[in-house]
Amino acid sequence: MIVTTNAIVLSSLKYAEADLIVTCYTEAAGVKTYLLRRILKSRKGKLKTSYFQPLTQLEMVAYHKNKGTLESIREAKILHPYETLHTEVVKSSLVMFLAEMLKNCIQEEESNPDLFNFLSAAFDYLDTHDAIGNFHILFLLKLSAYLGFYPDASDIEAPYFNIAAGFFQSESTDIYSEEGVTIEAFKQFFGVNFDAISEIKLTKKERSDVLNLLLAYYQLHLQGYKKPKSLLVLNQLFH
Repeated sequence: MIVTTNAIVLSSLKYAEADLIVTCYTEAAGVKTYLLRRILKSRKGKLKTSYFQPLTQLEMVAYHKNKGTLESIREAKILHPYETLHTEVVKSSLVMFLAEMLKNCIQEEESNPDLFNFLSAAFDYLDTHDAIGNFHILFLLKLSAYLGFYPDASDIEAPYFNIAAGFFQSESTDIYSEEGVTIEAFKQFFGVNFDAISEIKLTKKERSDVLNLLLAYYQLHLQGYKKPKSLLVLNQLFH
């Protein structure tokens, strides 16, 4: 079946001498993995290696067999050319981290326009703004809503957050009940959009601790979660 769809690149991996295996989150069909033959050696083909950097947004024509095998891409062009995401060191490290998290988190081969639109708008924002120190934290918090485990903030004034139950509570009930500076910092990310992240003032340690809290939350609520390998690089640059 020939499908025309927008897509966001999650990963690309060299295969054999000249091929790439590319995983994309597509607007039409969710996560799809493609085999791009001879792309590393071909200079005249319609597909260029540079199209398949992490989080690149593409418009493409693909052939989907939908049989659980590798699919193929007939044509592709960059939908939203980025100005900074792949050239600025901090942003490119953030891109690697977010792409790894998304590949880890999203498995469904089905359309989810709301999630796709959120991702597209978020990466456009990241590309065009400079005050992005808190971006990844708000991104992961908002992403949890699309994945089905956004925290219940109805009792956000309570001092404890239970990372297993996913809600705030007035007292500690088990080993998953967390309180203190990290939880108070975490609370600042609720009810805000990306334009407000520069107003959230955190120390390096607070930012690192909130990120680790969120990753622990993901680990408890996401089946098959793997700790991102790119986290180490991100911590060195960001924190």
